[in-house]
Formats: sequence, structure tokens, C-alpha cells
Amino acid sequence: MTNKWLIVGLGNPGAQYQDTRHNIGFRALEAYSKRHLIEGRSQSKFKAIVGTGMGPNRIPVVLAQPTTFMNLSGEAVQPLLQFYQIPLTQCLVIYDDAALPLGTLRIRSKGSAGGQNGMKSIIQTLGGQDGFPRLRIGIGAPARQEQSLSSHVLSRFLPAEEELLATVMTQALDAVDCLLTDGVALAMSRYNQQMSTAQNNDVKSD
Repeated sequence: MTNKWLIVGLGNPGAQYQDTRHNIGFRALEAYSKRHLIEGRSQSKFKAIVGTGMGPNRIPVVLAQPTTFMNLSGEAVQPLLQFYQIPLTQCLVIYDDAALPLGTLRIRSKGSAGGQNGMKSIIQTLGGQDGFPRLRIGIGAPARQEQSLSSHVLSRFLPAEEELLATVMTQALDAVDCLLTDGVALAMSRYNQQMSTAQNNDVKSD
């Protein structure tokens, strides 16, 4: 059995979506690429920007950002898994979750799409299989009751939120490294924690 991992960050391609809440998966993957000095390039056969290299403890990794739109993410993930012969249990997907407070990380070993369109596409393309780990990064719910969820996820973070995200992103990358080296259970116990009350108050006060 291979020890190679596929790590996928979800988002929408194009400058108009850069740094939006919905693209936090792209942002995390790009930061992870920098941490491990892995350069990606666009590969049309995979419909993704793909980079290969070594993660923590020289674990081989394939890093991918689908160049499809979010709701077609599975069109990139399925051929990548097949080409690199990576088992489903070693495919980690990173994406945003508006149901989680900003600054919260949630790791799970498997589960449903939970209404996230990128995950829906991946699970559908994999024939309904959902037995792969995922890291959800909280982006917070709409601040105003009248704001729609779609406009919220396509909005950009406020300056005070960006300050918090710098810390959150480091924790997210540490969580990925922990998951690869020590397993999902330990990563869950170590990183599935709520943002501190103090941090939450700081963000709300701005």
C-alpha cells in the first residue's frame, strides 16, 4: 500500500474569487505548498493545478487545486486518485464551512457533504463514497440576517478577521502535517477546538 497522500484545496478559479471566504481551501493549499516548497502547475488532464513533493517526514504528497468551479470539483479529484493510485482514505480535502465560527477547525475521517457543493461533486463523482478525511475551516455565518449565504461566502474577510486568519492558517497547516504523520484520530483530538472567547470578542468588536 502506498503512503502517498492527495491533498485537495477547494475554491473557485479566477481573480474575482481570490481571497474570498469560499476560497479558503485554495488559500490553505497554497500556504501548505510554500511550507513544503512544492510548486504546482496547471495540468489540463486533471483539470487542476498540481504539485508533487515531500510533506512532513518525507511523506510523498500530491497537492491539487481544481481549476473547475467549486461545484465540479470531483472532475479533478477522481482522475488524480486513479492516476496516482492513492487510496480514498489518503485523500484529504480542505474547504470552508459557514456553519463553523471563524477560527474553528474541524477534522473528520469521513462523512456527508453537509451541503457544501464541492464535496457534493466529489462524493458523487466517486460513486457515493465518502470515506475520506476532510478539514473544514470555519468562515463564520453572515453577520447580517438579511445577507444571503451565497453573497457571504463570496465576500472577503474584514481586516480584523484577516489578523485572526494568520493564526488559523498556521494551525490548519500544522493539523495537516499532524494528520499525515500521526493519523486522523490524533489530529482530531489536537485541532478540533473552538476559537477562544477572547479572540471571538476581538473580531466582533471591529
